[in-house]
Amino acid sequence: MSMLKSTLSLCFCAVISCMVCSQLSVPLMDIKVRKSGPYVGIQRGKYTILELGAEMQWKQVKLKQAVTQALHTGFNYNFKYNVLGYDLGYWIKPSRVGLTYGGNLVMRTDFNENRVGFAPVVGYKLVGFHLQTGYHFLSRSAYFTETNGFFISLRFVLINNRDIDVDRKKIFNRSK
Repeated sequence: MSMLKSTLSLCFCAVISCMVCSQLSVPLMDIKVRKSGPYVGIQRGKYTILELGAEMQWKQVKLKQAVTQALHTGFNYNFKYNVLGYDLGYWIKPSRVGLTYGGNLVMRTDFNENRVGFAPVVGYKLVGFHLQTGYHFLSRSAYFTETNGFFISLRFVLINNRDIDVDRKKIFNRSK
């Protein structure tokens, strides 16, 4: 009988503490993950382009509204037309399941003339794959046109560095 009483009192205390925590909206743990690694990809539009680069992702792990953000930098090359490009970009995924939104600063050269611009992108990320589509708004050129306007790209990020930061908070100690 005493074991039943102690089990019931333990369950009652657990339920009460969960109710108090949910009313105070104080998370018991704050988990942040930072991942980085190289990526390889292919970009298709009017021209097919090979992409190589590196990406760093930040994510705050939450039950609801887990937001992922990333910075990436890389280069791409069109072998057929001898066009080299550099990209610097950012994207955000505002929920666990949904689209990614971002933009890239881009520079393209055919080694005679340079074009610079930006590209707003929207995509979908699943596991290590990231499918994006967008449009390159580039500076004008009369002769250098062998670069993509509308494009779709598929990248695979090989995560080789993962840093997990767990900050355990006390239930009644609110430090913000």
